[in-house]
Amino acid sequence: MAGEHVRETGRTTPRGDFWSQVLPRTALGLASLLFFMAVAAAFSGAALFAYYRFELDDTRERVAELEGEIADDLEFAEQAIAQRTDEATAEVEGLLGELEQFAASGQTVEEVLAGVAPSVYLVSSLDVDGQPSVGSAFVLFSDSERSFLLTSFETVRAATVEPAPGIEVSQGGAILTVQLTAWDEGRDLALLVAEDAPNLPAVEVADPSSVAAGDRVFAVTGLGSDGAALVQGVVSDVSATAIQHDAPIGPQHQGGPLLSSSGELIGIASRRFAPLGFLPDTVFFGIPVREACAELVSCPAELD
Repeated sequence: MAGEHVRETGRTTPRGDFWSQVLPRTALGLASLLFFMAVAAAFSGAALFAYYRFELDDTRERVAELEGEIADDLEFAEQAIAQRTDEATAEVEGLLGELEQFAASGQTVEEVLAGVAPSVYLVSSLDVDGQPSVGSAFVLFSDSERSFLLTSFETVRAATVEPAPGIEVSQGGAILTVQLTAWDEGRDLALLVAEDAPNLPAVEVADPSSVAAGDRVFAVTGLGSDGAALVQGVVSDVSATAIQHDAPIGPQHQGGPLLSSSGELIGIASRRFAPLGFLPDTVFFGIPVREACAELVSCPAELD
């Protein structure tokens, strides 16, 4: 029994639960625990605040970078728009300049055509193969006895040799009797005289010094529903012996007048005149009217 008692008194006291061992049993211990918990919470809050500030600053930096990129893109777009606006403005001003140049005399296309139509005729003949040959002619000057018309040598080439085909010039339903009196194959010019048609209205001749590169030019034909028609282009170069231009010259235009935008004669249209030694393609050469006066006929003083 005594041994059992001794064994019984040597047994350890049973442990309590976890919280009874951890939690302090005195007020001082409890206060210390609360203090350390507060310190830990403060450190946690500081860490969270620091992380928040880091994220906030990073976000602000990204926003600032994005704003900078947007500002750069906006500035680039504004510059591009300004440049395109300047280009468009220059283009519009160029077109307006062409229109102003075209209408410098206050005349419209209809007015130009109406002013020259009474002086322009359709020329009909045959070529060297007996096929129809057409072109245009215009009255250069006239007097009380006869009228003098210029046309293209190419149109009446076959009439320069015997047996020569006839040549007719017509305007609307009226047909004139004309004679081929002179020609210049190199300049693609031919002179027709209407002995039975005096005082025909002549075209108004421009001052040669008024013709310059960039001017509008009109090529007129006597073939048209209203008795005449025209095409237009631009003068690209001017010399004493040729007017280079890009008005499309068809067979019906050859020999017809080349007019300025004011409706005045500056030269004779041609498809064969080649002062540079090669035939024109999309760029043609007109013969200045004074070349005709120098080679084919003695023109009045006001045309020389």
